[in-house]
Amino acid sequence: MRKAVLAIDIGGTKLATAAVEADGRIRAWRKAPIVRESVHATVNQIAEEAGLVLAEAGLDWRDMEGAGAIVPGIYREKEGSAWAPNLWGDQYVELNAALGQRLPVAIRIDSDRAGYVLGEQWLGAAHGLSDVVFLAVGTGIGAGILSGGRLIRGAGDIAGAVGWFALQPEFKDAYRNCGCWEAEAAGPALAHRGGETSAELVVEAARRGGEKARAAIHQTVGYLAMGIANLISVFNPEMVVLGGGLMQAGELFLEPIRRAVPQWAQPYSARQARIELSALGESAGLLGAAKLALEMN
Repeated sequence: MRKAVLAIDIGGTKLATAAVEADGRIRAWRKAPIVRESVHATVNQIAEEAGLVLAEAGLDWRDMEGAGAIVPGIYREKEGSAWAPNLWGDQYVELNAALGQRLPVAIRIDSDRAGYVLGEQWLGAAHGLSDVVFLAVGTGIGAGILSGGRLIRGAGDIAGAVGWFALQPEFKDAYRNCGCWEAEAAGPALAHRGGETSAELVVEAARRGGEKARAAIHQTVGYLAMGIANLISVFNPEMVVLGGGLMQAGELFLEPIRRAVPQWAQPYSARQARIELSALGESAGLLGAAKLALEMN
C-alpha cells in the first residue's frame, strides 16, 4: 500500500482534513464546522477528524509519513506558535506542541496563505513555477508569496499581510483594524457598495444586470487591480493566482482585473506576469498542507 500524509486545513469557520498520497491524489477528505472554544478543543477535534478520514481512506497511522497543517493568521515557525484571533483570541497559542501531543506522526505547520500558494504551485494553476503570488480575497485579503521557489515569510512570519497596502492618501477609521486594501476591496466592502448584506448577493444582482451591483464590482475591481499591480511591481512573479470566496465569481473579476493592472504595474513585470484564477479551489489549502508534510521527508 502506498504511503500517505495527513493534510489539515484549519479555517476560521471550518476544519478540513484529508489523506493525501505522494502524487497529490486525495484518498479521502472530510469537512466540519470548526470547534474553537480553545486551541485544545480544536486540537481534540482535529485528532477525531483525522482518525475518521484515515478510516474512510482504508489507512491507519502506520501508513502515514507525517502531517501538515495550515492556520489562518500568523504562524511563528521557530516558536511553533499561532496567532489566529478568529479562532482562539488575540494571543499566540502553542499549536505545534498541542498537535504534537495528539497526533502520532511528525507535523509541520504554516499559515494558510503559504498553504494556498504551495498547493497551486504543486498541482494547480502555477504548476512548476518558482515565482508565484497567491492572492486570497474573501472576507479579508492575504497573499502567499514564492520567490525563487522559497516561501517569503518575513522577520516575524507576517509577510503576505497585503490587506494593509495603503492605496488611499486619506486615512479612514475603517483602515485601523484591517488595512486600507482589505477595507476597500474585500467581500464586506463589495457588500457595502452594492447595498447588500453580503458580497454573494451583490454578485447575484450583478449577474442579473443590476446597475448598482455592477458599479460596485467595477469600483472593487479598481482597488483589486491597484493592489495586484503593486504585488507584480515588487515581486516580479511569473503568475498571480486569484483565490478566496470572492473569486468564486471569477468571470466578473478576472478579465476586468487583467485589463486594469498594466496601467499601474511596472511595465516589464506586468507583461511577464500571468493573472489566473485558482485551479484547485478549496482543495488548494489541503494540498498545500500535504506538500508541507511531504517536504519533511
